[in-house]
Amino acid sequence: MAELTDRPYPPGDYPVVIVGSGPGGLQLSYALSRLGVGHAVLSADETAGGMFRRWPFFQRLLSWTKPFAPAERRTRAYERYDWNSLLADEPELSGLQPEFMDGSSYFPSRPEMERNLEAFAERAGVAVRYGCRWTATRADGEGFVLETTDGEYRSRIAVFAVGVAEPYMPPTPGLELCAHYADTRPAQTYAGRRIFIIGKQNSGFELASGFLPWAQRIVLASPSPTRLSVDTKSLVGVRARYLQPYEDHVLGGGVSVLDASIERIEQLPDRSFVVHVRRTDGGPDLTVEADDVIAATGFTSPLLDLPALGVATFGQSRLPAQTAFWESATVPGIYFAGTITQGSAGLKKHGLPSNSGAVHGHRYNSRVLARHIAASRFGVTPERPVIAPGALVDALVDMLVSGAELWHQRAYMARVVTADPAAGLLDDGVVPLAHVLDAGGPDAIVVTLEADGRGSIYPVVYTRIAGDITEHALDGHPLHDFSTPAHRRRLGEIAATVVGSAVASGS
Repeated sequence: MAELTDRPYPPGDYPVVIVGSGPGGLQLSYALSRLGVGHAVLSADETAGGMFRRWPFFQRLLSWTKPFAPAERRTRAYERYDWNSLLADEPELSGLQPEFMDGSSYFPSRPEMERNLEAFAERAGVAVRYGCRWTATRADGEGFVLETTDGEYRSRIAVFAVGVAEPYMPPTPGLELCAHYADTRPAQTYAGRRIFIIGKQNSGFELASGFLPWAQRIVLASPSPTRLSVDTKSLVGVRARYLQPYEDHVLGGGVSVLDASIERIEQLPDRSFVVHVRRTDGGPDLTVEADDVIAATGFTSPLLDLPALGVATFGQSRLPAQTAFWESATVPGIYFAGTITQGSAGLKKHGLPSNSGAVHGHRYNSRVLARHIAASRFGVTPERPVIAPGALVDALVDMLVSGAELWHQRAYMARVVTADPAAGLLDDGVVPLAHVLDAGGPDAIVVTLEADGRGSIYPVVYTRIAGDITEHALDGHPLHDFSTPAHRRRLGEIAATVVGSAVASGS
C-alpha cells in the first residue's frame, strides 16, 4: 500500500532490500531493475552519493576520468578511461562524469562526483527511500527483518552497501583528545600551526597536501615505512597526486615523515599537544610538539548488529568475510555491495588486491552480483550469446582490448566462454575468477588480465578441459595492444585445445 507522500518503498515485504545510496547501492539497484528483480533501496541520506557527499575532505578524487580518451565516450571501451561513471546498458546513461567536470583537472572534484551520482539515479530511474535509517536486523524464517526509522522491511535477501565509513580510533593513550580525519576543519583554520598527522596512507597524505599552503610544520607518523603506488606499480600505497609532502620531506622542507609508533599524547594547558613517539627504524625516541593532532587512522564498516546475527568480520576495518559472490561467508542471504566488497579478496596474485575499494572496481561487482542473485535466487535465466567457432578469436581479442571489467579488476574478474556439447560456444559473461577456478564445470576458456607488480600488464587464459585447469600467460605489449597477429595466433592455439580445429587462428 503506497503512502500519501511521493517517497517510494514503504515498509513491507520485498524480494530484496538494499541499504545504501552510494555508488554500490545505485549500481546494484540499476542492474537488478534491468533483470526484473523487485527490490527496495533505503538510505539514511537525503540524496544519492554516499561518502562522496562528505569526502575526500580536500575535494579532488584519486580516481580519474579522461574526457578526451582513446575510446569514444559512452562506449564500453571508454569505461577503461573513466573510473567514476556508473554502468548502464543505455548509451545516454553511460559515461556521465565528464558532463560535470570543469576541465581544471581530470580528477573530478567531490561535488562533481556527487552530481554525477545524483544524475545517474535521476536519469536511470533508480528510486531510493531517502531519510530512512537502518537501525537493527533480525532473522525471520528464511529471510530477514530490517528495522528502520520508518518501520520494518522483510526480505529474503538483504544487501548492505554501507561503505567503510565509521571513523576508527586506535586505543592510543591520549588519542581521544584529538581529532579524526572525519572531523578536520577548513584548511585556513590551520594557518601557521604545527600539525601532527597519525597515519601515512592516502588519507594522511591527502591532509598533508591540503595543509601545505597553510601549516607551519607537518609531521606524519606510523610504524611502517611509506609505500608509494609508483613503487608498487598498483593502487597499493600513497597515490602520486599526494606525493608533494613526501618530496618536501626528502628534500628537507617543512614536512617530516617518521617511521614511528605513537606511545601517548599529552595535552598541555594551552591546548597544544606533546606526542611521544617510539621510532621503528632504529632511531632514538622523540617527543614532538604540535598545535593539532589528527588521526588519519582509517574507517570501519558500519555493520550495526550484523556481527551479533552471525556475520563474521576480520581486520581493523571490520570488513565482513565474503564468498566470491560477496555473500556473507557465515550468514547466507546477506550480501554486500560497494566498497565493502573488498572483503572478498580474490586470488591476490603477485600480492595485489582487487580494486573493489574504489568505484571503478566495485561497479562491476554490483553488476555481476545482480546477475548472480537473479539467477540463483529468482530463477532468472541469464543471456548466454552463442559465439561461432570461427569468430572465437575475434571475441577473445575484443574481451581483452575493450573489456574494462578485466582492466579494472585484474586477476579478479574473468570472461568465460563455455563449450556446451549441445548449444556450442556460449558467452557466460563476467564472473569472479576465484569462483571460476574453484567451481569446476564443463570445458571452457577463461580470459583475464593480470599485473605482475613490476609494471607489466598481460593477458592470461585459463582452459578447463575435463575438469583440469591449465593457465596460459601471453606476452604483454608496450602499448597494451593485445590484438597483434602474435596474440591472435596464440589465442587461436589455446582455444583449439578446448574446441578443436574449428577455431579460426586469426593469423
